[in-house]
Amino acid sequence: MYKVFVNDKPIIVTSSQKKENDFPLYILKNSVTEEIIHKLKSNSVKGITLYTPNLEEGWRAFLKTFNIVSAAGGLVLNTHKEILCIYRFDKWDLPKGRIEKGESVEEAAVREVEEECGIDGLQLEQPLLTTYHVYFQNGMKLKETFWYLMTTTYAGALTPQLEEGITKVVFKKQKEAAIALTNSYKNIALVYDTYLNM
Repeated sequence: MYKVFVNDKPIIVTSSQKKENDFPLYILKNSVTEEIIHKLKSNSVKGITLYTPNLEEGWRAFLKTFNIVSAAGGLVLNTHKEILCIYRFDKWDLPKGRIEKGESVEEAAVREVEEECGIDGLQLEQPLLTTYHVYFQNGMKLKETFWYLMTTTYAGALTPQLEEGITKVVFKKQKEAAIALTNSYKNIALVYDTYLNM
């Protein structure tokens, strides 16, 4: 199953025929992406399930209906197992950003965390997951974000990247992070939950 968020409402692409939610169900190959997005932007629909008999084939077809923007970021732990959080546009978030031309996904993940938080000494531990969300900027785009678990021994001052709208950067204990991330995006909750379930 794949989840794509539109304003924090999910499109669930699945090959399962089991009804797992109350969302309207559509056949993926008979669906028009713009119409699905339009339905989700209305207040009447909380999510949509798209059924495809072949998940990977259906997912590839679904992706072809978008301009895709690739990004990378990290869930960073310090030596006390505290989680690096940023505050941007009135929500708590995790550091991430676009992959630049000629840059590997891993390089982009480290660079973006360093730039957004004023941190260094990052160590990539392992991939966590890839999240997807639709946004509107010069048309409709799908952002795919590759997330990594990272660690650091950095103990210096943290500097928010103000030009990116970040006003706070802080390491939070797990309970504090869980509370802060209730004021976040569904994709960020997925990243955090993936980390907790490792």
